[in-house]
Amino acid sequence: MQRRSILKQIQLPLYGLGLVLAYGIIGYVLFGYGVLDAIHRTLLVLTTVGFTPAAPPSTGEKVFTASIAALGVGVFLAALAVVGTALAEGRIGVTTRRRRMQRQIDRLSDHFIICAYGRVGRAVAREFEAQAVPFLVVDRMESLEERMNLDGVRYLVADPTSEAVLLQAGIDRARGLVSAVDSDADNVYITLTARSLKAGLFIVARASESAAADRLYRAGADRVISPYVSSGRHMALLAMTPDVRDYLDIEAAGFPALRLEEVVIDDASPMAGGPVSAACGDSTPVLLRRADGSILKNPAPDETLAAGDLLVALGEPGGAERGEAGRASTGG
Repeated sequence: MQRRSILKQIQLPLYGLGLVLAYGIIGYVLFGYGVLDAIHRTLLVLTTVGFTPAAPPSTGEKVFTASIAALGVGVFLAALAVVGTALAEGRIGVTTRRRRMQRQIDRLSDHFIICAYGRVGRAVAREFEAQAVPFLVVDRMESLEERMNLDGVRYLVADPTSEAVLLQAGIDRARGLVSAVDSDADNVYITLTARSLKAGLFIVARASESAAADRLYRAGADRVISPYVSSGRHMALLAMTPDVRDYLDIEAAGFPALRLEEVVIDDASPMAGGPVSAACGDSTPVLLRRADGSILKNPAPDETLAAGDLLVALGEPGGAERGEAGRASTGG
């Protein structure tokens, strides 16, 4: 956006330069010079190099040459003012920084796209950073650019509801998308657009109103979260059981945080056919979802895993073994 703004402002001086060139060439041709001589003399006057005429010029030719010089200086000063203003406002630096950021984004793959960098979006970004998960932020608010830059996140200052912007964010190479805009209508639109661009994309969307959850699921969201409902439920649980910390984030002094991890057993996974204990490692198995959708709570360590199963284990991050073809993700 900034780059387009600078180019738009400098267009007028460029058009002016073209008109002055045309004015000088046509004028010298009318004074009896050939086209090449006319171009040569016009450029010499505009670049202030000057020339020595073979014969004394007429009064009309002198006035005409002076007018070209005056117009050329005016166009040059106008262009200089535009560039100087852009430098003073830092827009050229911003444009350069955004182009460099885009090159970084173009190299991303298997990443997440976070739409909006408000309180929810920042919390998501911090968790991705803690888990070393690649991501980028898309937010239309230019006022947040300095904060995103200071936080060291990859970002695009653009409208996340735009199909072109999501493509620019590499949605075709992305692993998932988190739509955390504070507008339910925007979240529905982003979800619809993202799902149309990539059918297998994992989409988590934010719902401010409970009625919006159904619309988001119909739009293609895989999971819908309401921060207000979730925080209210969490506060109620802490009030009723003050000695029990949230099972998604158990953390005490001197002990590492615990997380729920998912281990997906696909057809090529070496864990298929093996026991639950082999996949859990040091973590505790909490739930096993079979390929047919049936759920087994607290599966026994010797329970046999099969292709298509999903195992949920509680432990330190990375505690569950990850097979070469299995894919694990961290929750919490």
